[in-house]
Amino acid sequence: MTLRPPVEPMLAQAAKAVPGPAALRAGVAYEQKLDCHRALVFTAADPGGTVLVQTCRGVLVQNRWPDLVAAAEAQLPPGLVLDGELLVWDTEAERLSFEALQRRAATRARGALALAARWPAYFVAFDLLQRDSQELLKRPYAERRALLENLFSEHALTAPWTLCPMTTDLAKAGERLESWTDVSGVEGIVIKPLTSRYLTGYRGWTKIRRRGTTEMIVGAITGTLVRPQLLVRGCHDQDGRLRTVGRTVPLRPDAARQVAEHLTAAAPGHPWEGVRFSVTSGSHHVLDTTLVHPALVAKVSADRAID
Repeated sequence: MTLRPPVEPMLAQAAKAVPGPAALRAGVAYEQKLDCHRALVFTAADPGGTVLVQTCRGVLVQNRWPDLVAAAEAQLPPGLVLDGELLVWDTEAERLSFEALQRRAATRARGALALAARWPAYFVAFDLLQRDSQELLKRPYAERRALLENLFSEHALTAPWTLCPMTTDLAKAGERLESWTDVSGVEGIVIKPLTSRYLTGYRGWTKIRRRGTTEMIVGAITGTLVRPQLLVRGCHDQDGRLRTVGRTVPLRPDAARQVAEHLTAAAPGHPWEGVRFSVTSGSHHVLDTTLVHPALVAKVSADRAID
């Protein structure tokens, strides 16, 4: 059966560490994970047909990516469906730019050509869902990957098409998790069983982001001093002012008890007096917070990404 949009992409569930030996014995692949825009590219079954670009939510956006469409018409064979990530290269800064990617993704057809000239798009392919109008969803990952690699070699694909780096070596994947994530736009690895089929809409892969730890000052909490729920964190700037950095996720009971032992109610003159904190970035909803004496330092572990 020929695939037509919308097609729900297969997804990954987050994990903090590589799965145990039992899961790895069946054989897995480790791919680079990009912090970009997931997309599917469809070429028409017949030469001269329309190239379609679909977002992960099923929206067709090919009018926003005229450079990618032109490259697909020139380089890709008919009856093809690629799964991968859209990214944008900032030619002036010579780096990946998530801001430019967002600008291009939000621009309508009228301004798309100008932005394409300034910020060219690239497509990092990591899966092949259809070739020669034959869908491959039931084929194992290892076979789909081999067909994808053959596609790149047989058609000598070059920019804007890039094959996502992959290894089956655990040690090499660990090294890449450290080295890859020092590059803007790269945030970790995705683990895929070699025997797995492509299950649309299902979280059958595992994603691991590089995590880092840092020390931050606790300036406010939600909940009570006895039972804190989450922490609002800050750091001193170069002038010694306590600046808000963000908030933690809700604390586990053991962590909440540990923090509560060291919390003290804020005295008058707290640097955050009168400040309101949003529930999430850009939200109009305000957290119900209690200021605390800004002396407690907490070690925080978080996903790490460089932009």
